[in-house]
Amino acid sequence: MEGDECSFPAESSDDHSQRGSVASSATLTRAQDVLIYLIGDSAVHLCVEGVGSVNVQELGRSVREALHIPDSAQEAFAFWLCSPLLELQLKPRHQPYKLCRQWQDLLYRFTEASEDDISQDEPCLQYRRNVFYPKSKELQMDDEGVLRLLYEEARSNILTGRYPCDPEHWTGLGALSLALNEGIGLDSQKLTTIIKEKKLSSFLPAHVAMGGGGLFSTLRGKGSRQAALEQNLLEEYRRISTSAGSPPEPSQLLHQYLNKCHTLPYYGCAFFFGEIDKPVQGILQRGGRKAVNVGISLEGVYVMDIKEKHVLLGLRFSELSWDHSYPEEEGDSHILWLEFDGEEAGTPVNKLLKIYSKQAELMSGFIEFCVELKSAAEGGAAAEADGEVGLSQQPAGQDGSNEKGRGGQRGKLRRQSSVVCSRVHSLNTISYVDNGKEIKRLKPKRAASFFTRQAPAPTYSAVQVVESLEQG
Repeated sequence: MEGDECSFPAESSDDHSQRGSVASSATLTRAQDVLIYLIGDSAVHLCVEGVGSVNVQELGRSVREALHIPDSAQEAFAFWLCSPLLELQLKPRHQPYKLCRQWQDLLYRFTEASEDDISQDEPCLQYRRNVFYPKSKELQMDDEGVLRLLYEEARSNILTGRYPCDPEHWTGLGALSLALNEGIGLDSQKLTTIIKEKKLSSFLPAHVAMGGGGLFSTLRGKGSRQAALEQNLLEEYRRISTSAGSPPEPSQLLHQYLNKCHTLPYYGCAFFFGEIDKPVQGILQRGGRKAVNVGISLEGVYVMDIKEKHVLLGLRFSELSWDHSYPEEEGDSHILWLEFDGEEAGTPVNKLLKIYSKQAELMSGFIEFCVELKSAAEGGAAAEADGEVGLSQQPAGQDGSNEKGRGGQRGKLRRQSSVVCSRVHSLNTISYVDNGKEIKRLKPKRAASFFTRQAPAPTYSAVQVVESLEQG
C-alpha cells in the first residue's frame, strides 16, 4: 500500500500507543548502521548519517549504488515498511525512522492485532518492486541484476501462494527456477538429488508441494503424488534445456519467468487483509466469515481466498464502483464495498460485496490513486496516438475481440475451473436492481447504475453510504 494515500501518519498517539521514548538528537545525527532488506535472505548494509531525518529518496541513491542498479531502472523499486501484520509502500519524501516510531499507532489503526502482538511487532525496511511500475516496462530491461531482484520477489509470491496459479503455471515456473538456480543441462539423476535435498517447496508453491493432508491424502499416497510432481518438474526442465539450439542465458530465463508471471492478472499487486461473509449452508449452519487477500494494482482489484489459494473475484476498474464505510456503532466493522454487474435467474442485477477490514480506508484510497494514474496514462497515450483508438485507450479488460455484454459495455464475468477465474457463485453478495427510482434495499447507494452508464469512456464513482437501509 502506498504510504500516505490516507495520511496515515497524521493521527496522534492515543492511549493505546506503546511506543518507546524517542532517541536523542545526538544519536539520530551521527552515522549509524542501517540494514535494507531484499526479498529473500539478503540485505544491503549502509552507514547512514542523520538517520532520524533521512528520507526515502536519499536512501534510494545509496541502495542503487550498492546494488549497481542503473538510473533507468530506479522507478522499478520502492521502499516498504513490512511486518507480518502490515505492509506499506513509502513515498520518496517519507522518513523511515519517523514512521517506525509511529508503527504501533499504525497497527492499532489499520489492523485487528492484539495488544500483545502489536507491542512485539517490529517492521523491517525492504527494497522491492514499486507497485505503480508498469509491467510493460519490466521486460524492456536487460540488466541481469535488476531482473533477478524482480524474479526473487515474484518467485517468493508464487511459492507462498500469494499469486495463485494453475498446474501448468507453477510447473513451468518451478522448472525455470530450477534452471536459474542449478544451471542448464543437468542429468535426471543429478536433478532428482537436488530436488530431494532442497525439497519440492523450493520450486513449487508450498500448498502444492506439501499436499492437502488428511485421510484422503494418506490413502492416495503422499509418496506417489510427490513422485508425480517431481517427474512433471523434470520433464519441463528438460523441455527448457532443449527448446533452443544453444543453452539460454540467465537473462533469457529471467525474462521467461517474469513473462509467465505477467499472465497472472494480480502480478505486482499491493496486498491487504480482509474478511468476507461466507454463504449460509444448510438450515442450521451459520455462514461466518472467510479470510481473504485483496490485491490492488494499476489494472484492477482481486479478492483471493487465503486458505484455498484461488481467486474469488477479479474486476478491472471499468467493471466496478467502490466505497468504504466507517463503523457506525460499537462492534461494527470498517467495510470496503465493491459493486459490479451480475445476474440472478437470468435477470441482470447489480451485486455488492462487503469486505470487512480495518484497511478499508487504505484500500479505497489506493484504488482511487490507481484509477487516476491509469486515466492519466491512457490520456497521454491517446494524445500520442493523435486520435487513433488503440487497446490502451479502451476500458481495462476490453479489446476488439471481447464479447460484449448487455448495453454493449462488456462481457459477463466467467466462472471456470482455473484458480485465476472469478467464483462469483461462491460469494455472499447483496443483489439489487435499479428500476430508475430510488433504491431502497441497498447498503451503499449509487448515484448511477452500471445499466445506465454511457460508453465508450469509463467513469469511476464511489458509491455513497445511506442510513437506515436494509441489507438485501
